[in-house]
Amino acid sequence: MTHFQPNRCAALFADKVAQALLSLGLSDDPKPRLFESEPSGFRLRAEFRIWHDGSNLDYVMFPPGDSRSPQKITTFPIAAPRITEAMPKLRAMLTNSAEMRRKLFQVEFLSTLSGALLITLIYHRPLGDAWHKNATTLAADLDCQLIGRSRKQKLVLDQNWVEEVIDIEGKKFRYRQPEQCFTQPNGGINKKMISWLLEHTQRSDGDLLELYCGIGNFTLPLASRFQYVLATELSKPATEAARCNAEVNKVANVEFARLSAAEMTSAMAGERPYRRLSHLRQPLDQYNLCTLLVDPPRAGLDDATINLAAGLDRILYISCNPHTLAGDLRTLTTTHAISELAFFDQFPYTHHLESGVILTRR
Repeated sequence: MTHFQPNRCAALFADKVAQALLSLGLSDDPKPRLFESEPSGFRLRAEFRIWHDGSNLDYVMFPPGDSRSPQKITTFPIAAPRITEAMPKLRAMLTNSAEMRRKLFQVEFLSTLSGALLITLIYHRPLGDAWHKNATTLAADLDCQLIGRSRKQKLVLDQNWVEEVIDIEGKKFRYRQPEQCFTQPNGGINKKMISWLLEHTQRSDGDLLELYCGIGNFTLPLASRFQYVLATELSKPATEAARCNAEVNKVANVEFARLSAAEMTSAMAGERPYRRLSHLRQPLDQYNLCTLLVDPPRAGLDDATINLAAGLDRILYISCNPHTLAGDLRTLTTTHAISELAFFDQFPYTHHLESGVILTRR
């Protein structure tokens, strides 16, 4: 559960940074740059369980590890404006419709900085024509995209994605963000992360290899800094969205491959060929891959990827877990030195902290 304390947002961030520096075994060399979040209205994703009390509905959340103590959510000030505006309206509409509220289990919101909104309603029952008719009216009234889900069923009224528009260095990047694909939850901090990476890749030689590229969030802006970018992502919907986003933004020097980090590492080592690399404009060993960008899950990098990183000149590491980052850095700093360090308050009022590290070969 998030405890909203806007007057302490900066102080809480400073405390997290101090703890992270201890965990990483780092001091002030290099001096870390700190990127604060807006204290409210920053979160572009939110999900709530639905609590039924007769014909009444409430949004609820549960404390970590406690599934028996629902806490009603009447306001959610950390969410983006489109979400906070839609929450009471949606609740009232669902409450007033027996068809829409029946066996409704969960509600998920996905918004963007540009004001788009997608709502997913998850049920413990099949959805039929009556639901579709009522849902169409609801979506029109809320001016949003709407999806209904139940076991082995997904009903998309219009489209299963929203478009984000981000202004980076005076250029607008348009991103298709599908439902259930990972996207950065804090839009303002995401812009700061992209700008920080661009700032430190202005004079880049060779090509960029990106693992865990998702929908191309970092990929597309960074493409201007390199001759070619080879980006990989395991999720099929995310890879498809990334290719669409590159086309929409007219970024022609990026190629995407649907491989996991471990598979790409295996391919780079020449251990086996992958048909999912057959579309590349040139053989893998002909790319001049000098820089590696990784934004891994909380578990950090696997051993094979760390070994791959050791052979490249520069590593751009975005981490959502200082503890696993600390372990990875113990190995990476045997071959590379930390040249830049940054912390981004992606999740204010929680213990979570986003880190950015740039390492250069010794």
